[in-house]
Amino acid sequence: MDLSRFPRQRYTEFATPIHPMPRFSAALAASCPGGVGPEVWIKRDDMLGLFPGGNKTRKLEFLVADALAAGADTLVTCGAPQSNHCRITLAAAVKEGLKCRFILEERVPNSYDPQASGNNFMFRLLGVEKITVVPGGSNVAEAMQREADELAAAGRRGYVIPGGGSNAIGGLGYVACAQEMQQQFFEQGLRFDRVIVGSGSSGTHGGLVAGFLGNNIDIPIIGIGVSRDPADQQPLVIREAQAIADLLRAKFTVRPEDVICVGGYWQPKYSVPNAMMIEAVQMLARTEAILLDPVYTGKIMAGLIGLARQGHFKRQEKLLFVHTGGLPSLHVYEDVVLGANSK
Repeated sequence: MDLSRFPRQRYTEFATPIHPMPRFSAALAASCPGGVGPEVWIKRDDMLGLFPGGNKTRKLEFLVADALAAGADTLVTCGAPQSNHCRITLAAAVKEGLKCRFILEERVPNSYDPQASGNNFMFRLLGVEKITVVPGGSNVAEAMQREADELAAAGRRGYVIPGGGSNAIGGLGYVACAQEMQQQFFEQGLRFDRVIVGSGSSGTHGGLVAGFLGNNIDIPIIGIGVSRDPADQQPLVIREAQAIADLLRAKFTVRPEDVICVGGYWQPKYSVPNAMMIEAVQMLARTEAILLDPVYTGKIMAGLIGLARQGHFKRQEKLLFVHTGGLPSLHVYEDVVLGANSK
C-alpha cells in the first residue's frame, strides 16, 4: 500500500519498540488455567512524538499535513473532558504554529473541571485558544462546524478533525504502523499469533485492519472495546477500515470476519473505572514498570487478561499488545487506581 502520495508531518523519527514482558507474562500465567498463559509482548506507541506520545500522534501526522496543505491556521477537534486526542492535537498545533479549539463532551455529567490535573492541566499549559463544553449526546460535529464558521467569519481558516482523529486520512497513520510492524517482525525474526488493540473511535483498529489486509500480514487483530460492545463496534471498524482502503485505492473488501471485537471490559460506562481495569493497571506497573491509563489502555489490558483467564488463547500463544498511550489522564485517577489495594 503506497502512502507516498499523501502529505505527512513526521513527529516521530524512529520505529516504536517491540519487546517482551516476561514478568507480566509469568504473573498472568499464574492465574490462568493450568498455570500456563500467553507470552505477551508490547508495541510501545506510548513513546511516539508529541509529548507524551500515544496513538493519536500517528493519525495527526497525516491530518495536520492535510490541514497545512489546506492553508488552515486553527485546528478544531472534540473529545471527552480528559481527552488524549485533544491534548495531542493541541501539541501538534503548537509545533506547527497553529491555534487550537476544543469541543468537550461531558459524557459523564459535571465531569469537566477546568482546574483539574492530567490532560486538563496540559490544555492550559499548552495554550488552547478556546474550550466549549457541551452535554453528553450533543451533536459534536455540528458544534465543531460552528467553530469553523466562526473562524471563517473572522477571516481565519479552521480545519475540523473528528473525534480520535478517526477518518480515512487519520487512519493512514495505522496503515503506516502496520508497515512499520511488518518490517520489525522481519528484522527481529518475530512471529505473533495475535495482535491486541483498543477499539473506540475505530481509527487505530480500522487502520491496522486495512494495513494488515493490504500488506498481507496474516495475523488476527483483536479489538477490545472501550466504549461499545461488538454489535455496535464492529460495523464502525468495518466502515473505517473500508474507507481507508478506498482512499488508498486498495483492491479488497473488508469483511465481517476480518474484524474481531470483544466487549464486556469497558462497563459501567466509557471513562468510568472498574475493578478489572484497576487490576490491569496495577499488574503491569508492578511487573514491568509500564503505566497504563484508566480510560483506554487499562481496560484494553483488562480484556487481554480476562480472555487469557477464560482460556481463549492457546498454550503459550505469542500476543502483541499495542500500547496506545494516555499517561497524563492517569494522574486524575490516582485514588481510584491505588485504592484499597495499594500495599
